[in-house]
Amino acid sequence: MATDAPPPEAGADQRPAQPSTEAFAAMQESAEFGELRRAHRSFAFPLTIAFIAWYLLYVLLSNYADGFMATKVIGNINVAFVFGLAQFLTTFLIAWFYSRHAAAKLDPKAEAIRSRMEAGA
Repeated sequence: MATDAPPPEAGADQRPAQPSTEAFAAMQESAEFGELRRAHRSFAFPLTIAFIAWYLLYVLLSNYADGFMATKVIGNINVAFVFGLAQFLTTFLIAWFYSRHAAAKLDPKAEAIRSRMEAGA
C-alpha cells in the first residue's frame, strides 16, 4: 500500500526509550504488576482447567462409552459428532471471553504500567 508520507530518516529511532533492567525488575516486584498477574491468572487458569477436563471427558467417552456416543441425535448425527463440534464452539467462546476480559481488565492495567515505564526511562 502506497502512502504520501516520506520514509523515516535512516538514523531516526521511532521507538520510545527502553527502561533499564533494574526498572523492569522493580516493576515486576510491584503490587501493581502483581495485581495484573492475579487478574490474568484468576481468569486463565480456571478456564484452562475446565477446558482440559471437558476435552478429556470427550476423549474418555469416545474410548469407553461407544453406545452413548453412537446414540443418534438427528438423522445420522450422533452424540460424538455433537460433542466434537462443541469442542470447537467452546474453544471460540473461551477465546472471545478472554478477549473481553483482557480488554476490560488486563489492557488498562498493562497500558498504565507500560506508559509509566516508558515515561521513567
